[in-house]
Amino acid sequence: MKQKTVFVVSAIVLLLVFVAGMLFYTGQKETVANQLAESNRAALIRMHSPTIGQANAPVVIVEFIDPACETCRNFYPMVKQLMADNPDKIRIVLRYAPFHSGSDKVVAMLEAARRQGKFWEALEALLANQASWTEHHTANAGAAWKYFDGIGLNMEQMAFDITSPEIATVIAQDLADAKTLNVTMTPEFFVNGQPLPSFGFKQLKELVDQALADSHAR
Repeated sequence: MKQKTVFVVSAIVLLLVFVAGMLFYTGQKETVANQLAESNRAALIRMHSPTIGQANAPVVIVEFIDPACETCRNFYPMVKQLMADNPDKIRIVLRYAPFHSGSDKVVAMLEAARRQGKFWEALEALLANQASWTEHHTANAGAAWKYFDGIGLNMEQMAFDITSPEIATVIAQDLADAKTLNVTMTPEFFVNGQPLPSFGFKQLKELVDQALADSHAR
């Protein structure tokens, strides 16, 4: 009888230890998940990130972009139209992801243009003429340079700024954030913090439509 009692007590103690262990593990896992989510939120948008649209727009699309990326060029007018179709409801935030060879130098030019308040004009000039300064997935910064002339930039200031350590820091930060968010190709989109379930404009639009519906329901 005593043996049976000892066995039952031991079983109960083991069960309690197991339950306590599971609760501790679950709690630790939840803490790590929350910390990761917070880290991801911080990695999505930085103070230097170029943005367009209302600051209080209910839907925020974060796009990691490489100006030498052909798919980025193809998506750009579609994303722009998506914004036009939903006036004041969508804000676009761009992050640099210069994955193509030589593209980091072109991104430095874009960031220098941003300092002069001409980021969007510079980006559109680059994308419109992309075939002239990219070849075999390699960006030729020298060939891209001429497309910045004529959009109201101080080219001497631009030439000075592209070598600044501050711009190098911005690019390094965006690449680090891309790694944190597991961005490995461009364009990569996040809608109100959510990544696309799979790549495609249809998937992007569906995620945006859902975010807009959710904002109306609140």
